[in-house]
Amino acid sequence: MGQGHDQPGRVLFLNGGSSAGKITLGRTLQSGLPDPWLLLGIDQLIWALPPRMVNDPEGLSVHQGVITRGDRFMAIYAGFQLAVAALVRGGVNVILDDLTLDGATDQTRWEDALQGLAVCWIGVRCAPEIAAERETGRGTRLPGIARHQAESVHRGVRYDVEVDTA
Repeated sequence: MGQGHDQPGRVLFLNGGSSAGKITLGRTLQSGLPDPWLLLGIDQLIWALPPRMVNDPEGLSVHQGVITRGDRFMAIYAGFQLAVAALVRGGVNVILDDLTLDGATDQTRWEDALQGLAVCWIGVRCAPEIAAERETGRGTRLPGIARHQAESVHRGVRYDVEVDTA
């Protein structure tokens, strides 16, 4: 898969708020790119968490559409970042579906984990109204998150490419 163990893989980092269209874009890229690419993301990490860490101040919690990450979650998230970097260093191409809740600070955390690897930062944008409408249609998200994140996750983040999924 990817480049092989003698050459690292590459990363396409899709950053955007909830319901911005990151997974749809990631699947489209997987279908169109000639080499195999794994689609990994924050939803998989959250799904893998013990249920007691969701709606917990030490884990993940949501208040009025704003997600906060506690110390226990951030320790796990740091491990997730290193695991993704290990895959890429092992020759696996990765499309990463994430969101920089703390903007430039989160981008720096990822850059530290992915240091020396080829990363293309892609800003996945969507108007807050459209994201909120998609969020409602999905029925699996807490209301208000998509509207809040539509702009906040992009603050201070530097991109190589930006896409509007509206």
